[in-house]
Amino acid sequence: MSHPGWRVMSMHASGTFEVKMIPQPAEDGVGDASIGRMALDKQYRGDLMATGKGQMLATRIAIEGSAGYVALERVSGTLQGRSGAFALQHSGTMTRGAPQLTIMVVPDSGSDELQGLAGTLAITVTDGRHFYDFEYTLPEQG
Repeated sequence: MSHPGWRVMSMHASGTFEVKMIPQPAEDGVGDASIGRMALDKQYRGDLMATGKGQMLATRIAIEGSAGYVALERVSGTLQGRSGAFALQHSGTMTRGAPQLTIMVVPDSGSDELQGLAGTLAITVTDGRHFYDFEYTLPEQG
């Protein structure tokens, strides 16, 4: 949602995060056993000092290295000095080992000082450590 008088700034944030994925039981009589459900519990550090809580659905395929997942995550904390919360939507596939991942801010999900937040977040994993790179826009505080 556009707000009169807001000037939008393009920003970049980066840092590390830790994630715990907690397997959730299958729902009785609903769904398919090949689709797993996980609770996500994340701790972001760096330019984004926040916690993330969410749910992930994932499936593995008979072909080695192929899989898919979707997730929704609510992130609460401080983004480069501005506090609030927002939602992230994840969509990822692995095609015979080649990953493709899109993580974007759910439109109009920003609250408090993060109202108007939009953007995409990229994840890399190096030597078992998780890193994020967040390209975003945010209205200038007035």
